[in-house]
Amino acid sequence: MNHQLAVVDHDIALGGGPLPFTQWDSNPHVKLGQLGAEPPLPEIAAELQKSLHSFAEKVMRPIGTELDRLSADAVVDKASRYWEFRRAYTELGINMETLASFSAEEMPHVFAILFEELGWGDSGLAISAGAGLLPHYMAAKFGNDFVARTYPESLIGSWGITEPDRGSDSIDPGGHAAHAAGKPNRPNCVARISDGKIVINGQKSAWVSNGPVADLCILYCAAETGSGYDPARGAVVIVPLDAAGVSKGKPLEKMGQRALPQGEIFFNDVTLDIDHLLVAPEDYLKGVYAIHSEANALMGATFAGCARAAYELAHSYAHERRQGGVPLVRHQDVARRLFHMARKVEISRALARRVTAFNMNNAMPALQAAMFSKVTSTQHALEVTSDALQMFGGNGLTREYPMEKLFRDARASLIEDGCNEVIAIKGGMLLTDPDLLPG
Repeated sequence: MNHQLAVVDHDIALGGGPLPFTQWDSNPHVKLGQLGAEPPLPEIAAELQKSLHSFAEKVMRPIGTELDRLSADAVVDKASRYWEFRRAYTELGINMETLASFSAEEMPHVFAILFEELGWGDSGLAISAGAGLLPHYMAAKFGNDFVARTYPESLIGSWGITEPDRGSDSIDPGGHAAHAAGKPNRPNCVARISDGKIVINGQKSAWVSNGPVADLCILYCAAETGSGYDPARGAVVIVPLDAAGVSKGKPLEKMGQRALPQGEIFFNDVTLDIDHLLVAPEDYLKGVYAIHSEANALMGATFAGCARAAYELAHSYAHERRQGGVPLVRHQDVARRLFHMARKVEISRALARRVTAFNMNNAMPALQAAMFSKVTSTQHALEVTSDALQMFGGNGLTREYPMEKLFRDARASLIEDGCNEVIAIKGGMLLTDPDLLPG
């Protein structure tokens, strides 16, 4: 069954320029391309998109479907097809050297297309790929070459920030969005920095993406430097997860994105040289701002892809399935729903590309803009997957069809990397213009 959108003759509709009005069909109708109302991509981005789409379709979707039906322990087992995905993804060559080879004009296209196509394939595996890049990617953003010199990119990365008592508030260590009467919870994980050493104790919660399978962690935690605990003065540390004192909890059983291994990481007097410190306490607020600017943009592109997958499946099903003697798409309400699903996909994709281009070419990224993308794409992904499931009717509730999995995967995204409610409060605070405030 073909669930992809039909692609029209690009010379006529998508790349050959406008036709004179006199040459239009008497009953005009244009089929959108695989990426919707997208102008022709730069050549390198177009080739990348083609390669990634094939990988997403032939590798990610079947593996993601299989992993979704396994226990969390079975997903990370060495016999699991998760490792087949990791090997195939590595062969794509998406690494720091490759990313650095793209021009400033090309990179926003590359980033947005990369994660949209991965999200189209399987959002859980897409997040696993993104988290795997973060230790090296963020170290480069911070101007640190120690990580690249010391740890090969073949190691699987992870990002440890949330804790059992500190969830979405981790995006706001300065407390700018907190209630006036609120007090920050005590940290569950603390790095003591002294005498050229970092000593880490505590734990990160079960939501560490790639936690059960990772070799390397970019750890965000509280810092203790002799003057007590200040939530605005944390530390960002690169932690090799084979270091003495590191242990891992059981892989997390969860509702959606079951192909993404997540689990706790524990630290018991883990001692590292000071070279592993990526961001010192005085720069912690900048470090949190930086990684959330990247993560929110990644989520925006990924869940534009997830929504697009659901829309394409519903679009195809509406043409194939007959009810009342006609294909579903001939029913007015089905056509109306398809229109709004397509509209939401277009909005999510366009915002993901726009924000990525702005943040990659601006002197500093705008975190609130990245948050626009994350909240928009994840909310739209939930709505589009829900509408698509409804269009499938009873079939949508069964595992024979992919809709119930897409819906579960999308639902998780509204909490992932900071719940959308807290992100909106933080983003709203970032819209404050000090120049307009009195006094």
